[in-house]
Amino acid sequence: MSAPVDTPAPPASALRPITGTGRTLQQLWNHFQVEKSLGDQIRASRREDRAALFARLYDELFAKVPDHPRLHRRESEAESQRSVQARLGILKGLLSKDTVFMEIAPGDCRLACAVAAQVKDAYAADISDQRAPGLVCPPNFHMTVFDGFHLDLPPASVDVAFSYQFLEHLHPDDVAPHMELVARALKPGGVYVLDTPHSFSGPHDISRYFTHTAQGFHMHEWTYRELAQLGRAHGFDRMSVFRFGQRWDTPLASVVTQGIEAVLGLLPANLRWRLSQRPFGGVTVGLWRSR
Repeated sequence: MSAPVDTPAPPASALRPITGTGRTLQQLWNHFQVEKSLGDQIRASRREDRAALFARLYDELFAKVPDHPRLHRRESEAESQRSVQARLGILKGLLSKDTVFMEIAPGDCRLACAVAAQVKDAYAADISDQRAPGLVCPPNFHMTVFDGFHLDLPPASVDVAFSYQFLEHLHPDDVAPHMELVARALKPGGVYVLDTPHSFSGPHDISRYFTHTAQGFHMHEWTYRELAQLGRAHGFDRMSVFRFGQRWDTPLASVVTQGIEAVLGLLPANLRWRLSQRPFGGVTVGLWRSR
């Protein structure tokens, strides 16, 4: 790996505390400068170039940021299983032996593989096959490699779609095509469950330490209100909210959540950020398609 690129001197202090990162202010500043520059390339890119661009830019990021946590973090089997169980908890009550499940951007596919044991069919849809080495899945697990826009599944064939920490990485021009792709794949009565960082407690990429807005590889961080509007625009006519480890399907729960969010949105940025850390760390919703 090459040494970190030359970057401007870091500010005298970070905007957010750096305790527990295992990195110095200079290392974090270098990471921020590199990722911001690469993120700007994504923002300025054309759709047809983005799949190849993402692969190249991640390689460049890791070469120029040799202290990047993803290069040094080694998740234990126990930690991996805890992650899978946490995501299964989000899906609790939505899966049965008759369910057709699809995960978008499944990463190492451990979750989709675990879900396959509970459902009729489980599809893992990604722009490349990143299955964990040695992962053995049931025969009803199907890896589907696609370009991010054209999914080779019959319309209205999926009961439950799922993505985790994915929507925030989509280029703004790709959000609508993604929602249309998922809506097309879902059966009437199907649901798209998605988890993404909440903008009030962010930014959640490396920008967190130096700015109030996501400027790295997070293209946009969301609120409950924005996701409700996004769902309605693409034919999802009901939204469940996941709060305190439970799925709340009543319209009142959505109204109350968005009401609290609206009140927080009126506060100064620093106060809103502090008050949002626990109640609004992320946005987890179920978008339902009734027809």
